[in-house]
Amino acid sequence: MLSIYLVAAFWLGIAVISTIFANRLRISMALMEIILGAAVGFFAFKLNATDKLALNADWLKFLAGLAAILLTFLSGAELNPDAMRKKLKEVTLVGLTGFFAPFIGAFLVAFYLLGWDIKPSLLAGIALSTTSMAVVYAVMLEYGLTRTSFGKRVLGACFVNDLGTVIGLGLIFAPFTFKTLVFVIALIVAVFFVPPVTNFLIKRFAYKTAAIRTKWILFLLLGFGVLALWSESEPVLPAYILGMLLAKTLEKDHLFIRRLRTLTIGFLTPLYFLRAGAFVSLPALIVAPIPFLVLFFTKVGSKIAGLYPVIKRFKKQRTEKWYYTLLMSTGLTFGTISALYGLSHGIITQEQYSYLVGVVIASAVIPTLIANRYFLPKHLLEKPLLDDQLPEPEEAHKRTKPDHE
Repeated sequence: MLSIYLVAAFWLGIAVISTIFANRLRISMALMEIILGAAVGFFAFKLNATDKLALNADWLKFLAGLAAILLTFLSGAELNPDAMRKKLKEVTLVGLTGFFAPFIGAFLVAFYLLGWDIKPSLLAGIALSTTSMAVVYAVMLEYGLTRTSFGKRVLGACFVNDLGTVIGLGLIFAPFTFKTLVFVIALIVAVFFVPPVTNFLIKRFAYKTAAIRTKWILFLLLGFGVLALWSESEPVLPAYILGMLLAKTLEKDHLFIRRLRTLTIGFLTPLYFLRAGAFVSLPALIVAPIPFLVLFFTKVGSKIAGLYPVIKRFKKQRTEKWYYTLLMSTGLTFGTISALYGLSHGIITQEQYSYLVGVVIASAVIPTLIANRYFLPKHLLEKPLLDDQLPEPEEAHKRTKPDHE
């Protein structure tokens, strides 16, 4: 038990340092946590102390996984389905382009240029086709963009993109089974029953204790997470759907959402991003950098080449077009999940896994840094609020800024 406390204190200490550095350098905390995580992993490797970081300890994997689930849920809760239907064409077109362009590009490069076999090449296409809901949401949240129409569209497109990755991985490598059918049926049932049950619990008990909302939401997320893992899917997928289902209910409770964000961003997500960064094998990339560089420029280049002309149809502002495109070029959650699936099922080698994870994590950092430094849509920003300055839900709704068409 002492070792668990020690490792947890170490990682949270690094999280504090990353916050200070992020503030000083004016970059996203999530990106700084990934960078410092990679640095810690590198020095631990040099000191032959990687096992001391407990990266594969069950408790750390659970907390990091819970962070990804809650981030995905919160991003889904930012989207009002009624509002999204009005922009369904944009969100669908951008999301599908964001999936297919890098999938085809990475597959062709891995197969013809790097000489990988057909299955590893297909796996590379899937792993590098992803965007990162966790990174995009965390970055936009810091600037208040999640409350704008622009931010909601970006999150919607991210969901469509990652849904394509999940379906692609399932169709190519994971056969449709009875467990998959049960999982799908459970999600369909949730669409009809989760919102009314949630409303009933809040109306019946919330005035007595606010804890009922937290307990109920965590029960739903972990319960559907169990179903997802049992059916060989991923818990972050139902988390996003649950967030969208409860968006209307939760938008009325601004303070509750803010408290949930504080818990997630302050405690859980540092463990997720630091752990992700620590998995980057810098020595492997230094020894043979060519495959890494080729795959990185293929992922980001194919995303930009495919997405920018599509986004240009819907956006007129230069900063919005490039910010949208670059955030859609990120990767992390489903990219690492896909790469780990390939490694554990013998589809790719350890070396190929290091390249793919390195590219995925680099794509979470570099495009986002460029986007925030040079293309941040400042005309959509609003000043962050202190806890004692929070508006009432109605006022908060009025503060939401529309984007410029």
